[in-house]
Amino acid sequence: MAGSVHAQSAPAPAPAQLRPIFVLNSLDANVSVIDPATWKEVKRIATGRQPHHLYLTPDEKSLIIANALGDSLTFVDPRTAEVQRTVRGILDPYQLRFSPDMKWFVTVGNRLNHVDIYRWDGSNLTLAKRIPTGKTPSHVWIDSKSTLAYVSMQDSDELVAIDIPTQKLKWRGKTGPLPADVFGTPDDRFLLVGLTGGEGVEVYDVTGATPRLVQMIPTGAGAHAFRSAGDGRHVFVSNRVANTISKIDFQSMTVVDNYPAPSGPDCMDLSADGKIIFVASRWAQKLSVIDTGTRQVVRQVRVGNSPHGVWTLDHAPR
Repeated sequence: MAGSVHAQSAPAPAPAQLRPIFVLNSLDANVSVIDPATWKEVKRIATGRQPHHLYLTPDEKSLIIANALGDSLTFVDPRTAEVQRTVRGILDPYQLRFSPDMKWFVTVGNRLNHVDIYRWDGSNLTLAKRIPTGKTPSHVWIDSKSTLAYVSMQDSDELVAIDIPTQKLKWRGKTGPLPADVFGTPDDRFLLVGLTGGEGVEVYDVTGATPRLVQMIPTGAGAHAFRSAGDGRHVFVSNRVANTISKIDFQSMTVVDNYPAPSGPDCMDLSADGKIIFVASRWAQKLSVIDTGTRQVVRQVRVGNSPHGVWTLDHAPR
């Protein structure tokens, strides 16, 4: 009919594309790239020897994979899983972290017993200082002011604090057996230390001149890696011997939930909505996927040997 108006419906928006999940295969010198839509491994990325941990650059354009025995860093596009570049001459980068102000980059030399502090200009790393530490430094946490780096010493059962601007050791304190990952509360008052050689998590008050042990939180044998729940109140810890993951309320310093996590759970990531935990099952060559609502393992994906670091861009706040 002349003069009639035909309404046209707007095209449906395209579904958001899920970004890949990365799993570091530490004994294969490569990374499994998993499509979360199909739960299939779609490719392997070659890296240097013994990739263990990974971290996103401040501009979120690169995922840095630390190759401990390869003395190198592999930069990968977190959206396309394409290798961007390799930086060599980074000595024994086992674990790594950017400071919150994005000016400093810290690596932990697990094999060579040192901590390296680099300046970061947005693209390149410049070594500020190499700091000898205790035996087998393991994991690092940096406070919210970007002034202190806390590092666990796995085989000397110690925790050290390093002043980042001056690159000087501030203090050293004893811990329980085999301290691994370290997590700081948002107010910088308390530091949680997972005891891989123990049965839980130690809590230290770090507001004074030296650390003060204030509590032990029983979580399970082999407490190892932390992942914030992204809500400003809770943190997950993997218990590698107990084959569980515990959820800790760091206001009350109590365990409020537990999840099964088979075959040596290690590093974790958390989906953006907080409903799914992705965890490396270290002894089974698998990525395990856990539904936090049902507390069940809902699927497993075959990856490479000794999977360690796990990461996806579609994650809850850290």
